[in-house]
Amino acid sequence: MATTPFPFLDRVLERIAEGPRPPDWLVGEAQQRLVLLVNHVLMQERAATARLVPRSGRVVRVQWRQFFVALQVTPAGLFDLAQQGATPDLHFEITETSPLGLARSAVRGERPPVRIDGAVDFAGDLQWLADNLRWDIEDDLARVIGDVPAHTLASVARAGAQALHGFVRRGTAGAGAVAPWSGNGPLP
Repeated sequence: MATTPFPFLDRVLERIAEGPRPPDWLVGEAQQRLVLLVNHVLMQERAATARLVPRSGRVVRVQWRQFFVALQVTPAGLFDLAQQGATPDLHFEITETSPLGLARSAVRGERPPVRIDGAVDFAGDLQWLADNLRWDIEDDLARVIGDVPAHTLASVARAGAQALHGFVRRGTAGAGAVAPWSGNGPLP
């Protein structure tokens, strides 16, 4: 019996994740954009940067399968890409190997399972960040397109996320079982 209501999609995503590694320049650009996004969110909360300032110079490596990013805390309490070959003080390894499993966790608002090795105090600070920081995308959109369109887009996105969340919850509740449909009325 299937463990997911989407076995075909799970196999497709698995093949993509196992496929050839993207070129180094693309990986580097994606990592730079990730650092910019993380720093943008950090800069919106003074307590977050203040919490990281004492950790200046420390390196955290986040890894999922063969993909990883190593980030170093700057003296300003932000992140920068660590020098290649830098020894991490902390290592987060996402142990969920299925891309669909990760997506399912994200839709549910859950954190994926991780294995943590290294400095406990640094891990505690990063855990605090994960618990307390949120990206206010609606506020950022409002700066670009205005308050009303940003609120409208955010409302539509929230409704879509709730619908997807409900769909995933219903789909995983049966662990692959498909509810019967008589052909009359809406789909279950």
